[in-house]
Amino acid sequence: MNIVRLSTAGSVDDGKSTLIGRLLYDTNSLSKDKVANIEQISQQRGLDQIDLSLITDGLTAEREQGITIDVAHIYFNTPKRKYIIADTPGHVEYTRNMITGASNADVFIILIDARKGIIEQTKRHLFIASLMEIKEIAFVINKIDLVDYEQDRFLQIRSQIEELKERFELLDKKLSFFPVSAKIGDNVVNLSGKTPWYKGETLLSYLEQLKIEQKNQMAQRFNVQYVIRPHSDDFHDYRAYAGKVKSGTFEIGDEVKVLSTGQSSRIKAINRYKDNLLKATEGQSVALELETDIDISRGDILTLASDSVEGDKSLSARLCWLGKEELSLGRKYLLQHGASRVPVKVTTVNSQINFETLEFDQQPLKVDVNSINQIELKSASPLFIDSYKNNPANGYFILIDETANTTVAVGFKN
Repeated sequence: MNIVRLSTAGSVDDGKSTLIGRLLYDTNSLSKDKVANIEQISQQRGLDQIDLSLITDGLTAEREQGITIDVAHIYFNTPKRKYIIADTPGHVEYTRNMITGASNADVFIILIDARKGIIEQTKRHLFIASLMEIKEIAFVINKIDLVDYEQDRFLQIRSQIEELKERFELLDKKLSFFPVSAKIGDNVVNLSGKTPWYKGETLLSYLEQLKIEQKNQMAQRFNVQYVIRPHSDDFHDYRAYAGKVKSGTFEIGDEVKVLSTGQSSRIKAINRYKDNLLKATEGQSVALELETDIDISRGDILTLASDSVEGDKSLSARLCWLGKEELSLGRKYLLQHGASRVPVKVTTVNSQINFETLEFDQQPLKVDVNSINQIELKSASPLFIDSYKNNPANGYFILIDETANTTVAVGFKN
């Protein structure tokens, strides 16, 4: 299916909601009733033209406050493609939402106010794009009308971003730049006559023609979520392992093993609802039947028997702290990886990214909300987590505060 997943990011008032509204409005993706409602609200506010940001601000409270406070998933189609947009808030305290929004993105759209240029939040977005291994990054230099459509200003911001590519490990990423006025509509869906110096394409044309790279074949990982044993007359001897293929492909006849025990068997059948499949691929939720009974529990990971994977009770990772309370070294947290939960302790914080200097500061004073840190942790039992760079689908985890039952961090194994 020809679907492109987009994630938008920008600082407060950079115009993300207006840009998305412009895309929807100019592609005729809105119903007449929706347009009429937005026009009415705009008139009630005394505006001369339609306020496109209202299209994505779905909550009354948001409209009254004039801010976007939640992550929204927005769907729209053009004759060529379907799009899913993860619209994340611009406030610095919502960095965690940006990571969530970017986790499955094919394209990361970063908005920059042409008047302000690159700010600390822009650098934070660049780091997240690098961290999440997003290959396509589109920089929308918005509000170009407020700098009189100056080519020099556009080129200056573009040059500054190019200079940051090596610092943020973006040399293998494709960067694209667009001089835009989302409010007026310049270079979003239609080319603007006010930027004759710009010889590129519109943002929508770029998205329409974008070639999404096929993911490289990753190692086989199947996350067991439930052991199915009906104990009924119709299915007296039935035993299957329900879960999700995190990466790779599993086929009938494959010899698989349980990473935690090393026990192995062959796949006898692959069931999905009432269907019998010959194979299961990444992202599919299925039930695997094996030829022999072996010890498998919720949280176990199956892989090919020929795959040599070593579990480790020590882990080095980059950690984005989400909790309101600071990280406490030596305190017990629960590490959740797939359906598995294991007690862990963060033993060392090696460094923390400083978005002003673009360096990792050694021995940070504290690990608080939205900080990104290089850490070491130890677990009560072996962890089977891949390097995020090598296998993103099996390379991340979350930390849970057992007392409050809240997620306090998301981590990416080095």
